[in-house]
Amino acid sequence: MLDKSGWFQVKMQTDSDENDRAESFRLAEFLPYRLSVAAESVSHMISRHHLAQSGLAMPEWRLLAAVGRDTVLSPTAAGQRTSMDKVKVSRAAASLVARGLMKQSQDPDDGRGRLLRLTRKGTTIYTSVASTARNIEADLAPGLTKSEWSALHKALGKLSEHAQSILAGAGDD
Repeated sequence: MLDKSGWFQVKMQTDSDENDRAESFRLAEFLPYRLSVAAESVSHMISRHHLAQSGLAMPEWRLLAAVGRDTVLSPTAAGQRTSMDKVKVSRAAASLVARGLMKQSQDPDDGRGRLLRLTRKGTTIYTSVASTARNIEADLAPGLTKSEWSALHKALGKLSEHAQSILAGAGDD
C-alpha cells in the first residue's frame, strides 16, 4: 500500500492480527461444517426411524440402493455413486454377501475385477429401500417450502460439481 509520500508500506503481521482472524471465524457459520451437521442429522434420522427395521447399516443401505438401481456395479463404480471409499464399499459388500442380499462375481472383461449384483432376497429388500427413501424425503419435505426444496437440490448439485472440479484440478499438481 502506498503512503502519502509515495512509498510502499508493509504491514507486519502481529499476534493480535492472527487472534482477530481466529475470533472472526465462526464454526457454526462455516458451510462445510453446516453441511456435515445437516448430513449427520439426516443420517441419524434415517438410522433411527428407517434402517432399524431392515437391520442395515448406512453404508449397506447406500450400497444396496446403488446396486439395485444399476443392477450390476463394480465396487469402484459403487464407491463413486455412493461417495464411499473402497474400504467402506468392501465392508458393506462383504456384509451384504454374508446376509445373502448380494453376490459378487468375477468381471468377465477384467479378470481381477469384481461385479456386484443383488440376489432375489436383496431385490426384495431394495424394493423396501426405495419405498423407505421416498418416506424419508416425505418426512424432510415439510421443513422447506417447495421453492426452497428445489433451490436446495439445485444448489447441492452445483456445489458437488464444483467441489469435484476442484478435486480434479488438485490432482493435476
